[in-house]
Amino acid sequence: MASLNVGNLGEYLREQRRNAQLSLRQLADAAGVSNPYLSQIERGLRKPSAEVLQQVAKALRISAETLYVRAGILDAERDRDDVETRAVILADPSLNERQKQVLLQVYESFRKENGFGADADADADVKADADVDLGAGVDADAAVDGAETANNPHS
Repeated sequence: MASLNVGNLGEYLREQRRNAQLSLRQLADAAGVSNPYLSQIERGLRKPSAEVLQQVAKALRISAETLYVRAGILDAERDRDDVETRAVILADPSLNERQKQVLLQVYESFRKENGFGADADADADVKADADVDLGAGVDADAAVDGAETANNPHS
């Protein structure tokens, strides 16, 4: 099998796994992927989906966006600020996972409104994700509208 062009993702994953003192099998179990599949990713033989990368990142307790850049899913130069902002949000220990996801959705909607949104596929994903119930009877659109009003009281 020929090696795919996935940057240095496999080497980076192997390094992160070793730093976390996890065997290939332990990481595969924690990420919910098969041991052979993870081995193929590390060797550069498979290009994982964003979902698999997110599962692996969570298991390694590292930024999924870092893996997206290394896998070529995100453009490192164009999206550097976006990646850094997302990484800070995801690393904030004062927020729970649901709050982080909602904050990322609001952030993405503002970027999209200002012409910096992701490609059409990612925009569709964000729109679909915006239907998530935020609790206390507030939906994502209302949260965005409220934030826009707070940022621009003349609207």
